[in-house]
Amino acid sequence: MTFLSRSLREIFGVLVGGLTAIGGLVFLVGAGPLAAVPAGRGGFRAGAVRLAVFDRARVNQLLGGPAPIEGEVEPGRAAAYLALRVPAGLLGGLLALLYAYGAGTVVLLIVGWFTGRPVDGIEPSPLNVVYILGAAAVLAFLGLQGLFAVGRMDRALAARLLVPGARAGYERRIAELSSARAEVVIAVDAERRRIERDLHDGVQQRLVALGMLIGRARRADPGRVPELLRQAHDEAADALVELREVAWRVFPAALDAGGLPAALETVADRSPVRVRLDVDLGDRPVSAVETVAYFVVCEAVTNAVKHAGAAAIDVTVHRTGDELHVRVGDDGGGGADPAGGGLTGLARRVSALDGRLTVRSPAGGPTTVAAVLPCG
Repeated sequence: MTFLSRSLREIFGVLVGGLTAIGGLVFLVGAGPLAAVPAGRGGFRAGAVRLAVFDRARVNQLLGGPAPIEGEVEPGRAAAYLALRVPAGLLGGLLALLYAYGAGTVVLLIVGWFTGRPVDGIEPSPLNVVYILGAAAVLAFLGLQGLFAVGRMDRALAARLLVPGARAGYERRIAELSSARAEVVIAVDAERRRIERDLHDGVQQRLVALGMLIGRARRADPGRVPELLRQAHDEAADALVELREVAWRVFPAALDAGGLPAALETVADRSPVRVRLDVDLGDRPVSAVETVAYFVVCEAVTNAVKHAGAAAIDVTVHRTGDELHVRVGDDGGGGADPAGGGLTGLARRVSALDGRLTVRSPAGGPTTVAAVLPCG
């Protein structure tokens, strides 16, 4: 958006703000007495909130800003906003009228001079022309600055009053922490069930087979004992491999020994698909952040290999300020379900650290799993 279009939009927003200020004044004068009556207090509060939210939309759409002003509006703060908006809105409307009056006067002077007749006795002498045009330019500049100042005042009022108050923020934070705690409990239970399933379906079955082979060797003819012992040895070796796999999925030893880069290199080495790593951590994050980042990468790589049919996976882990950014992208078929068990577990792990997890996986691909983890 160009500077001119942005400025015109802001001026229009101030003009609309003059009308909404008049509407707010009418509401406060007309419905204000209801606030003193218990039966009418609810209606007054609801009306104040609706008008404030409507005016906040004007501020967001027309007056711009680094970020939209959002959140639940409290009735008391909405009424205070409407009251404070009255002088600001009327000031903006007055400035707009003065600007229009000055512009109209200059147009009349120019038209009169070109038609050969003085306006209000002012002749088009060189001195008068320079004086009028100079004064008009200065007043136009001051008028525009006044309109822009009213626009900034509007946005400051909305940013101060049309957002949740301190108490609402504390309540929301408490709710988020309670939800995160519940999600951590759910994630831990899900992890325990997965470990139990891996042990039952893998290691336990092999140990049972190993015990059966050893029992057969004890009862078998001496000629068959070497073959049965060889099978038992192979079964023991397979059980050990599966036990190591389960232990690795629970917590990789490389994460403690060499940190996140070493653990991710192990993930890349163990993957049957080519994994490109780009890791830049700077100062090493705390263990909890490293662990969550590792499991985000591990789960995303596993999904790309098993479900997406990917041929290449890119893993980027960068630390920017007090945040660790983790991104895993693949060239597979896409269609990953963020509500699936694995990704839901990842989201719970990330939210437990006040992080954010996003999954973009349109049908046909590619898939991108990104997490932002605070590590300050």
